[in-house]
Amino acid sequence: MITIGGGSSMDTGKGIGIIINNPEFYDVRSLEGLSPTKNRTVFTIAVPTTGGTGAESTINYVVTDVEKRRKFVCVDPNDIPDIAIVDPDMMASMPKGLTASTGMDALTHAIEGYTTKAAWELADVLNLEAIQLIAKNLRKAVENDPDGREGMALAQYVTAMAYSNVGLGIAHSMAHTLGAVYDTPHGVACAMMLPIVMEFNQEYTGEKFKAIAEAFGVDTTGMSQAEYRKAAIDAVRQLSVDVGIPTKLEKLKEEDLPFLCESAAADACAPGNPRPATIEQFEEMFRKLM
Repeated sequence: MITIGGGSSMDTGKGIGIIINNPEFYDVRSLEGLSPTKNRTVFTIAVPTTGGTGAESTINYVVTDVEKRRKFVCVDPNDIPDIAIVDPDMMASMPKGLTASTGMDALTHAIEGYTTKAAWELADVLNLEAIQLIAKNLRKAVENDPDGREGMALAQYVTAMAYSNVGLGIAHSMAHTLGAVYDTPHGVACAMMLPIVMEFNQEYTGEKFKAIAEAFGVDTTGMSQAEYRKAAIDAVRQLSVDVGIPTKLEKLKEEDLPFLCESAAADACAPGNPRPATIEQFEEMFRKLM
């Protein structure tokens, strides 16, 4: 099987390949979470045409359950493509908006993977490198600069390998439910949630926000912990604004908040967050998009 496209295309291929060789999971929903499959997917070559999801090198894929208005994550080492052809020239036709949103998805992978509960030294090295690459290259990639495209192609691939080993957090769990309910593009939802979740998590991240700020080129000399944490959050928020990501979600409705919060709390990414979130705290964060 050859999968060509962005995360949705590659994730569709992953699901198909898994079910072909594990037909007992044909209902699809039984694959949610840690999928108990026994057989590898069919031989797969993945060719990404976007610079963000990293689906060509992850153990994850996401399925939209239209009936239940939710997205769910399947985690399965058996789904990793056998070959990934990561060529920035394949990404050159992406419009600015898609370049921006997929790039911010990669940044969310890197920052969440860097600060998740399961983070450790090897994954940290890869995620921090990805943060530096994205801070340096996303703005250029949006302008279709070849060097920017190459930097983003590498960044999304590198952080995908890292976060597959350490998981993500609630920026992703909240983005999944926004995508399912409002059809919000995944990268846009991640970009809107990332600085909000960083603010929520900051007291649980030790000195890691200092390294994030420095990856964005901030001189943290003489800064207090509160100052470098704010600098990291501000740098992420500014990058998002610079590449044209909105800060508010006009579709978000008051009556949807209970369902959004419950879905985000139940998402497979939520347990990895460094700070546990209550339903009330999820609601408070969602309200910041209104």
